[in-house]
Amino acid sequence: MTHKLPPRRLLAVAAALALIGNQAEATGQVRPKSSLDGSEQVCPLGTFHCAPRPYNYAICRPNALLDFYDPALGKDPSLRNTSPAYVKSDHVDSSNQTIFHLSGNVILQRADQKMQADTVDYNNDTTDYDARGNVRYQEASQLIAGTHIRGNSNDSRGIADNVHYQMLDERGNGVAKQGQMLDDLHTRYSMATYSTCDLGHHIWEFRGKSITMNKDTGVGTARNATMRVGKMPFIYLPYFTFPIDHRRKSGFLNPKLGNTSRSGFEISTPYYFNLAPNYDATLDPRYYASRGELLAGEFRYLTSGNQASHGQLNVEYVPNDTGESDGTTNTTGQSRYLIDYTDTTHLWDSWTFVGSYNHASDNAYLYDFGNALSHTVIYTLASNAAIVGGGTWWNAQFGGLIYQNTNPFATDAVNPYDKLPYLILNLNIPISRWLEFGANNEFDDFHKADFVEGERLDLYPYIQADLGNSAWFVRPKLAYRYTAYDLSGDYQNYGYSGLLTSGQTTPFTDKTPTRSMPIVSLDSGLVFDRSISLFGTNYTQTLEPRAYYLYVPYRNQDDLPLFDTSLTSFDYYQLFTPNQYAGDDRQMNANNLTGALTTRLLDENGVERISASFGQIRYFTPQLVQIPTGANTLTPSTNFHGSDYVAQFDMQLNDRWRVNTAYQWSPNTHQTDMAAFELQHRLGNDGVLNFSYHYRRGLLDQYSVSATYPISAYWRLIGSWSYEEPIKGLENTATGTVEALAGVEYDSCCVTLRLVDRNYVNQTYYGTVAVPTASNTNLRDNAIMFEVVFKGLGSTGGQIDPTLRRDILGYQ
Repeated sequence: MTHKLPPRRLLAVAAALALIGNQAEATGQVRPKSSLDGSEQVCPLGTFHCAPRPYNYAICRPNALLDFYDPALGKDPSLRNTSPAYVKSDHVDSSNQTIFHLSGNVILQRADQKMQADTVDYNNDTTDYDARGNVRYQEASQLIAGTHIRGNSNDSRGIADNVHYQMLDERGNGVAKQGQMLDDLHTRYSMATYSTCDLGHHIWEFRGKSITMNKDTGVGTARNATMRVGKMPFIYLPYFTFPIDHRRKSGFLNPKLGNTSRSGFEISTPYYFNLAPNYDATLDPRYYASRGELLAGEFRYLTSGNQASHGQLNVEYVPNDTGESDGTTNTTGQSRYLIDYTDTTHLWDSWTFVGSYNHASDNAYLYDFGNALSHTVIYTLASNAAIVGGGTWWNAQFGGLIYQNTNPFATDAVNPYDKLPYLILNLNIPISRWLEFGANNEFDDFHKADFVEGERLDLYPYIQADLGNSAWFVRPKLAYRYTAYDLSGDYQNYGYSGLLTSGQTTPFTDKTPTRSMPIVSLDSGLVFDRSISLFGTNYTQTLEPRAYYLYVPYRNQDDLPLFDTSLTSFDYYQLFTPNQYAGDDRQMNANNLTGALTTRLLDENGVERISASFGQIRYFTPQLVQIPTGANTLTPSTNFHGSDYVAQFDMQLNDRWRVNTAYQWSPNTHQTDMAAFELQHRLGNDGVLNFSYHYRRGLLDQYSVSATYPISAYWRLIGSWSYEEPIKGLENTATGTVEALAGVEYDSCCVTLRLVDRNYVNQTYYGTVAVPTASNTNLRDNAIMFEVVFKGLGSTGGQIDPTLRRDILGYQ
């Protein structure tokens, strides 16, 4: 028989059943959602940093859902109040029109709700209900099975016995001996469990003697709770709270474990403060076995309105460092600190303030307390404050920039120049569809102790045209560059290497030197294409000859200081740039013609599968502008007729293989100046193999191999290795094995384990300063990292994943 009841009657029964659903949030964590089949986006080849992959439940049991799941049931809870309720049963007894007795395959269904039971009694006057025998309930987000449920709909009270539940969106499941709905917003459970593992196969689970859910605050409270791994208790907590929805709440975060050779074993127990919807804080007390206690704190804020801002303040404080000290600063027994502050505030219209303040108590702080397990060495801390703005044809910024040296084995001379202040104004004004006027202008006031200081103004207006279509282009550009300096009053006491000594005889002689010259360029090219077929696949092949002419007259710039300028590495893109120097202190002279040829292979979707390019610069006059590169040495001038021959080749015929190569050969020295080869291969969806070789004559000769190799559905091997060949004349650099990493990863339905050993050269010891010789120094560091991830709860660390994503291209 099928009966139609008022919607509230089904709600009376469904409300009591739904009370068990809150138990699924007892994990205390909010996880990114993942489909039950484990589908995920594989990181494309060549991606520099792959995002962390979502939890993979593909290896969970496919029959994990309770056996009464109905995939055809509706999925929209918002339709409940307006949808009719249908009841079907073998027998109905309602002789007094007050109490309804339903028996035999009872089914009550409305919208996304469906309940099944052997018998259901309902009192229409008191709204009492009683469902017995194989009670099963389904809604959009969960499944519930129990033996007996009774309660009252008017008072929003209910009691459920012997409950089994499973969440459909977030996979949580568990059991409860009894659940009580106290009212619409409060629920209490007795002898309840929760896990994200397979039903009946819980590798880990929470067991709570008493668990209370408060929907009003979004907070759950557990008393006498134990987390178990297998059959063994892992941790006991007499009282703790956790979130039951996506709202933040105060409480302890996962502890962090780590180890560094400088600070020893580390344990961290952070506590999160949910102070307000728009600001929060974290207090993070830590203990280092080799250095003592450290107290860290984080404060975040977000404001709205006309002057909306967001920012973050991080502070670390060490009251008494008990560890050894290296370098130029004695830190043993000293209090130490680190401050990291960032802020972005909208001021008015298109103007915004951006700022950051980063400062350490001494230059060895990051060396001792920095996370050497997962971060590269930081040699300087930069602090910046600026007002930035922009429009459709302009952008500008005004601010200041300062640096702090954080290399304990180097002096502050390694710091870049401070800029106090600086001003940048860029223009890009269209005159017509094919013609535009622009300018790149910058003013800087440079400061650095024991070095020449002063102001610099660099004006770079230009006018350029863009003519052509898909088959050809011509881009003439006419620019004028004017640079003026106002050096400090004692500029005569300084040379390029700083304060003059007896061995330096080239001081600056002009307080206000200037430089000006026109810069003329003409970039042009053709694009030919044809259709071809290779191995049964249709492609479009292009042939793209390109010519680039550059003219810049020579200006003697030896009397100009070097505030922020260096020689860039020569590569393919340098064939088409107007200056080989980065920074504004040098502008190269040129009377050059670049000839280049590119061919591409495009598939039917327009994806570039193969690209090959070849080119060279022909010099009609020598390049004479030079900069010092060391004691009594300058960058070599080009007194020959041509640059290196430059070639590069990239190929990715499918989504599994990718090859990139580059090569430079000098026709003057008949030597290889640069060579690079990179290979990447995707192994299924969970593995990747990388090999690379990089060589630059006199600077670098390095091999690197890294891989994530799946050996089964559960196990992956992880490793990386970098080897540096010694370079003549650069003995004070890291050679041999620069870094070696090896590990294993186990990934099950609900637990991930990672064990990694990393041995690496501490790059802080190398550079322009001598290698330290103190007895407590070690040029190599070693770290063993172990991490447990209980899916749905978080992890014990968080250090390994960033390390692997940095060292293994394509790791997820």
